[in-house]
Amino acid sequence: MKGVNAMKINESQENYLERILLLQQEKGYVRSVDIADALGVTKPSVSHAMKLLRQNGYILMGDDNLITLTPAGNDIAQRMVERHYAIARILMHMGVAKDIAYEDACKIEHDISEESFEALRRFACEHLEIECDR
Repeated sequence: MKGVNAMKINESQENYLERILLLQQEKGYVRSVDIADALGVTKPSVSHAMKLLRQNGYILMGDDNLITLTPAGNDIAQRMVERHYAIARILMHMGVAKDIAYEDACKIEHDISEESFEALRRFACEHLEIECDR
């Protein structure tokens, strides 16, 4: 695989991309300060992360300092959001409290293989009363 998709992205970068997507959906725009507030990190941390994401082709920053996802960044962010919500729904269905389910899903979503995630998702769709959209 060549290009930006070949680069191994780390958990922190996945979290930033996921948060950018969610902020974009919520507010219609994304600024560094919004990311810092949402993730509870410092503005210098966000600046450093945005520099790396921009260099690797995952985001664009306009002259107005608004942040947008590139198609590659959007693909990763969408995958993280899907995993996060699907895993959280499965955990809640199993009786885990909502706040704990979302917190744990955030940890699991980065480490679970695509094969295992798809198996969990299929199982949940077929055997649990969980709505699946694909």
